[in-house]
Amino acid sequence: MLKEFQEFAMKGNVVDLAVGVIIGAAFGGIVTSLVGDIIMPIIGAITGGLDFSNYFTPLSKAVTASNLADAKKQGAVLAWGSFLTLTLNFFIIAFVLFMVIRLINQLKRRDEAAPPKPTREVELLTEIRDLLKKA
Repeated sequence: MLKEFQEFAMKGNVVDLAVGVIIGAAFGGIVTSLVGDIIMPIIGAITGGLDFSNYFTPLSKAVTASNLADAKKQGAVLAWGSFLTLTLNFFIIAFVLFMVIRLINQLKRRDEAAPPKPTREVELLTEIRDLLKKA
């Protein structure tokens, strides 16, 4: 059973998948930074200084804090601003992945559409065949 698992784990698809997951995690960090450090501050500036990541609804009367970190220490809160930020992250990641896959598919179609140019030997053989047909 151990040998069978080793054969499964070392197949190319599993290794490719592992590399994809690692790259995806790194890409997720980049998108999180893009949303948190660039997009949300711009939205905040446009909307008059709103910081969505700090928006929450207290679920108990013991929560009196004005920021999310302190409110979580005081009791249960519904952190809908964080959810909104993560949802925006998801849509940005999904859109970027869609664009990358679309580009890859276009490149594949372009490669499939153009038949490979015949080699010099094939061209010479074709010329000889045509000459023999005429004779």
